[in-house]
Amino acid sequence: MNLFDKLALPNGSSIPNRIAKAAMEENMADANQAPSEPLMRLYQAWANGGAGLLITGNVMVDGRAMTGPGGVVLQDASHLDQFKRWAQIGREKGAQFWLQINHPGRQMQANLGQPTLAPSAVALDLGKLSKRFNTPKAMTQEQIEEVIQRFARTASLAERAGFTGVEIHAAHGYLLSQFLSPLSNRRTDQWGGTLENRARLLLQIVTAVRAVVSPTFAVAVKLNSADFQRGGFSAEDARQVVALLNPLSVDLVELSGGSYEAPAMQGQARDGRTLAREAYFVEFARDIRKVAAMPVMVTGGIRRRQVAEAVIQSGVDMVGIGTALAIDPQLPADWRMGANNTPELAPITWKNKPLASLANMAAVKFQLRKISMGKSPNPKVSPLRALVVQQVSTACRTRQYRRWMADQLKRVGAKGSPAQQPAA
Repeated sequence: MNLFDKLALPNGSSIPNRIAKAAMEENMADANQAPSEPLMRLYQAWANGGAGLLITGNVMVDGRAMTGPGGVVLQDASHLDQFKRWAQIGREKGAQFWLQINHPGRQMQANLGQPTLAPSAVALDLGKLSKRFNTPKAMTQEQIEEVIQRFARTASLAERAGFTGVEIHAAHGYLLSQFLSPLSNRRTDQWGGTLENRARLLLQIVTAVRAVVSPTFAVAVKLNSADFQRGGFSAEDARQVVALLNPLSVDLVELSGGSYEAPAMQGQARDGRTLAREAYFVEFARDIRKVAAMPVMVTGGIRRRQVAEAVIQSGVDMVGIGTALAIDPQLPADWRMGANNTPELAPITWKNKPLASLANMAAVKFQLRKISMGKSPNPKVSPLRALVVQQVSTACRTRQYRRWMADQLKRVGAKGSPAQQPAA
């Protein structure tokens, strides 16, 4: 296999090459939590860059449950025209364009002012930063069933908008990942205990999504190769979950790893394991490939063409690239022409690991903002500067989100619906 070979998917469609623009959280929604003009410009740059697959950052299935205050929400058809334009931009050079759909569970900041739900009432452990997150409430059966329907509704709307697929986010410590992990899921009902029970929500969501979209619409799953926390979701658990997904018409599984507590997706484990300096999860992906009926993609730390090629030649079907494409959106096109660009950020060696993780994410978002304004990225930006800029932006967007949420509740209340139930 070659990096620029087509990849045939189980649904009958194909991806033009084996490079995916992996999801990064842009936090660039407009005042209505819909795709903004800067977000459109950012994806225009990636569409022009030559990746065969573009995957959006988090698109939320519930406006009350946000991974960040500037997140895009697709829970009804109110702003579907903007999503249609976004889909058109991402696809205009021939790439497939998938919406990553997500629910944060307990990984939602307290200052957003919304109730925090999770499988169990287990708080995040982030040291001094833990106070930024509420202890969640364990979800009721009714709330679990509502989440299943919300994922299906968002997927259906994504197809109406013109996206070619969705990726269901079950990694990085968000809600579906929380259900999979025995550290955060301590339920004793049908949704907890055995791995089959902990995987039940993911499996039911995949089934519900597949039931409402066309057979040619791609349905993918993003899964942790492991949590990288002692006693958490393990590599063997990941193998078994992929085996459970095999009969469900899943078109691709993307493997990553970690969570807010153990940001392995940034190269940091919390269980004593040493991750590779690049292509962090490729050994896990090769192992999963042996049991997967669908193509497997690996994301995490890939920035050199030689490494990407080695991953493909080892039998993994696709490589997902995030940070490197935030620095150089033309990277796939350059690699196709034989260039050896190796975009990377300066390493952050702060002793406070959670703060260093925030600074790393801020440095990536700094590049995304630059591209969205038509400017050149600055990979040498000071992590402290990037973090300060991001904190100011987050504070502004938090106020914007709270205003939007208040308007939503007024609008729903005026229709005589329960105050906590957004309009469908």
